[in-house]
Amino acid sequence: MTSVADRRRDPYDPGETLGDTLDRRAAHDGDAVALRDGDGTTLTFALLADRVARARGRLAACGLGPGDRVAIALGNGLAWPVAWLGVVTGGMTAIPVNARSGPDDARHLLVHGGARLALVDDDTAPVLAAATDGAIDAELVTDDWPGAAPPVPAVSGPVDRPANVQYTSGTTGLPKGCVLSHRFWQRMGHGMAERMALAPDSVVLTAQPFSYIDPQWNLVATLRSGAELVVLDGFHPSTFMADVARFDVTTFYCLAAMPVLLLKQPPADHDHAHRLEAVHCSAIPAAQHAALEDRWGVPWFELYGMTETGLNIAVERADHDELVGSGSLGTPVDHCDAMVVDDAGRPVADGTEGELVLRGPGFMDGYLDDPDATAAFFAGGWAHTGDLAVRDQRGRFRLSGRRKDMVRRGGENVAAAEVEAALVTHPEVLECAVVAQPDPDLGEELRVVVVPVPGSDPDPTVLHAHLRARLAPFKVPRWWELRDELPHTPSQRVAKHRLGPPVHPLRDLAAPRPDGPPGGAASGQA
Repeated sequence: MTSVADRRRDPYDPGETLGDTLDRRAAHDGDAVALRDGDGTTLTFALLADRVARARGRLAACGLGPGDRVAIALGNGLAWPVAWLGVVTGGMTAIPVNARSGPDDARHLLVHGGARLALVDDDTAPVLAAATDGAIDAELVTDDWPGAAPPVPAVSGPVDRPANVQYTSGTTGLPKGCVLSHRFWQRMGHGMAERMALAPDSVVLTAQPFSYIDPQWNLVATLRSGAELVVLDGFHPSTFMADVARFDVTTFYCLAAMPVLLLKQPPADHDHAHRLEAVHCSAIPAAQHAALEDRWGVPWFELYGMTETGLNIAVERADHDELVGSGSLGTPVDHCDAMVVDDAGRPVADGTEGELVLRGPGFMDGYLDDPDATAAFFAGGWAHTGDLAVRDQRGRFRLSGRRKDMVRRGGENVAAAEVEAALVTHPEVLECAVVAQPDPDLGEELRVVVVPVPGSDPDPTVLHAHLRARLAPFKVPRWWELRDELPHTPSQRVAKHRLGPPVHPLRDLAAPRPDGPPGGAASGQA
């Protein structure tokens, strides 16, 4: 096996756009496999570059050009990276939309994001049509899209041109759109290619929805390194590690509940019949860290980052053995500074809890059309994560909690305010509060306490259906409780910290769980 030291490195060029990277890779390694679908279908770098050029041609035929915004609402498959690269290398800006979105959550992204066109598949087309009443044009994307459209050259620079408006769960309201430039993706892709020691003989696997940043930076990392990227249709714990062995995967990234569910699978021959060299993960369960490494015989490395900031903190190889099972995030990566501050923004002593703040190049350019939220996030020249952390005397960080009104359900960050806003539109709901409920598989589930309109007697199953018709399934609470009132602060805000344990028995309205949890990264996870 090739050593890390012997592998060819890809120099970081701060002036290179994603179109430059794709064309360079196609010219140097055109016959090598760039993408492999879970069904075995492949695209070489040359074929990928050609299909992306034709995607630019198809988008131009739809009347789109540099500066336009295009929503991408597709399930996982090779069409997603082709569509994304076609949009961003054509000088346009992509608005990724989760393929499991409901009309309400999709509508905000489409309207607030200013999408001129939505790229859809058979499953997402009806939802997006309902979200906008047909006001936004849609283009149906199939496996061979864009077909025989004439190729169009990539739009050159600048590298600070927006590539994405990437929506992340808002902590106090609707999701906010992070404006991510070509420079953001290049910094992220290069950093992860280096950290994962990618080279032309590497094989990376992703199973998370491409609407999240993780598969996208996986793609950029493999374009920069010449590695192969395997794209699964989703995360299925019962077959995931078998696919790792089947496709000769050398590394992958996962997060949250994924390792927990993998450990629950019965032992199999492929547990050690693989090419894995390392696994990179956010929120490795500390109590199971050693068991994960013993099970598959490879080291697992913790990473921390945000949609807004990219990769920021990681466990280095030299520190790995000492930190297994510690819950430590590691130390800041080369291009990033991190510190822990008090409520006034002043640094606190090592060992003292405070808010984790970050600084460095390659962060987002701000929240779309939200200067106040942008200023608050970058207050004092530091990115305020909303996560509580402690730094030890050796400069290593560990999370200890969060300030944000967020529930981390498996790989999804769900803003309580978004769910509450949708639920109170039901005529029998006076007010409600969404909080986290511990869950052995997903880490946290959503619990909601509902106060009915006086004189009404709402059925939780009806309220559950009300949300399922409006939001993505992973945003719909599992645990339901009805109360006569909620505790309030003097300013009449709901005092969630005073809700306490359930007063009445919780109603479990869980839908049958799929083979695995939803996956994705948002605030607090790279």
